[in-house]
Amino acid sequence: MPVAWRYSGNQLKRWRTKANVTREELAAASNYSPDTIKSMEQGVRMPTPRVLDVADELCRAEGLLSAAKEYLQREKFPAGAVDFMQREKEAISLWWYEVTYIPGLLQTKRYATALIENHVPLLDEETVQERIAARLERQTILTGRKPPVALSFVFYEAALRSPQVDVEQLGRLLEVARLNNVVMQVLPLERAIAPALMGPMVLLETRDHERFAFAEGALSSSLSADPKVVSRASGMLSMIRAQALSPDESARFIEGMVDQP
Repeated sequence: MPVAWRYSGNQLKRWRTKANVTREELAAASNYSPDTIKSMEQGVRMPTPRVLDVADELCRAEGLLSAAKEYLQREKFPAGAVDFMQREKEAISLWWYEVTYIPGLLQTKRYATALIENHVPLLDEETVQERIAARLERQTILTGRKPPVALSFVFYEAALRSPQVDVEQLGRLLEVARLNNVVMQVLPLERAIAPALMGPMVLLETRDHERFAFAEGALSSSLSADPKVVSRASGMLSMIRAQALSPDESARFIEGMVDQP
């Protein structure tokens, strides 16, 4: 949940309670259900401009609630990934294992567009374009920071065999693999071990030397700083990395795919 959602929702609840306005009254006045208002107050959903304006008037907040609207611009990333994206901006090192997709930091515009346009549920065109731009913007982590961020990518061979992966995308992988701060490995199908089939995961360390483990699934995502979770993710990534081809072998593997008719 984005911090701006949580803070605005908390203020919405505080003002409503202070003014003795019930959740049902606010819901009726703003044409939402009480459950929707509750989810906004809890930061699960973004408080909408209409709710903020109606609440401002009902609670006599004198513009203090309405003022939150400018801080609640549409997020560039899905809600479940926002916290991870913030940590990514602070990263000094990042290990990334992917099972079915090319990692976002390595995607071409064409590949990213194919994935985002087919998101379920479908997104409106404005959101599609915003998310494509945001994904490409994140790729400045590859070369745009000083000192450089240490990046390690391992992806299962299945990710390379996806119909969306074309010669341009394979060429992009080879280009990034040549960077001094990047280690790239392929895990062949025949070398798969149990941890490699449990889904994608990322291990990230920030400038403050905080370590986070991030896991993203079809229905939910989680970012954890729990040492036990981070330690487990580190162990699993180490096992996967040990089974993967070396960086040189991986480059030759990808080059072989480029040369295939």
